[in-house]
Amino acid sequence: TEAFTETTAEYAYDEHAFSCNKADIQEFGKIFLPIFYIAVFALGLTGNLTVFFAIVKASSKKSITDIYLLSLAVSDILFVISLPFWASNVVRGWTLGTIPCTVVSSLYYIGFFGGMFSITVISIDRYLAIVRATYSLKSRTLKHGFLITCGVWAIAVLVSVPHFVFSQLVENDCISVFPQELENIWPVFCNVELNTIGFLIPLCIICYCYCGIIKTLLFCKNQKKTRAVKLILVVVVVFFLFWSPYNVLIFLETLKHYELFTSCNQIKSLDYAMHLTETIAFSHCCLNPLIYAFAGEKFRKYL
Repeated sequence: TEAFTETTAEYAYDEHAFSCNKADIQEFGKIFLPIFYIAVFALGLTGNLTVFFAIVKASSKKSITDIYLLSLAVSDILFVISLPFWASNVVRGWTLGTIPCTVVSSLYYIGFFGGMFSITVISIDRYLAIVRATYSLKSRTLKHGFLITCGVWAIAVLVSVPHFVFSQLVENDCISVFPQELENIWPVFCNVELNTIGFLIPLCIICYCYCGIIKTLLFCKNQKKTRAVKLILVVVVVFFLFWSPYNVLIFLETLKHYELFTSCNQIKSLDYAMHLTETIAFSHCCLNPLIYAFAGEKFRKYL
């Protein structure tokens, strides 16, 4: 997509319809982004592998929540595995050929969408367990959890295809090259898909589920309800704060296609802002193990 390929992972810096020297942005990216990518890779891989092996090796009976946590951990692992390759691409260009370019791009996007959908499913599962407790006794089974997870991954692959299907190696750079008849439509479609399917829809579902959970807990006489409400608020607020700035920038990148930003300074400011908001958004995968796994009493017993 435009947001991901031009100013983040794949770095195909367009000069737009006029001359705009972006050498300073490229130099900034070569210094800042590799350090950030490697840091997120190390922290994200360590945390999510810990979650993965703790759940897999646990002797106790698995629950449907464990399946969803595994799905989230695998999604984040796929996502962070792609980051060292993008770090190398920023510094030295792409040196691995066309097929690895497509493979790494697919890992990146499938991991991204898989993580978003897994977080959404975890929210729905918690809603059913607390707000619709009677109904959930029959619906929250391991079989249903497995089928839902398979559906999540199938959808993640499907919505990722438009983003990596055109990945190619061009002048030592792994970028998306669109057919001439699609070059004006496809990047906009990909960005809109990221904004809606990758953020707005999950955010609405998460907010709806956790509002229902909080409402139910407030009417419950339980000593642990205060801690539960605080944890829920942390989940929603962190998700919103980490991902909303980045999605605003993706939306602005979409507007750039329609030449609503005509000054070089405006476009360069967007690029710098994209770097900053990307840093915040990608860091979320490092927090997922803390928010969704380590905070759970059952999971801490696995360790």
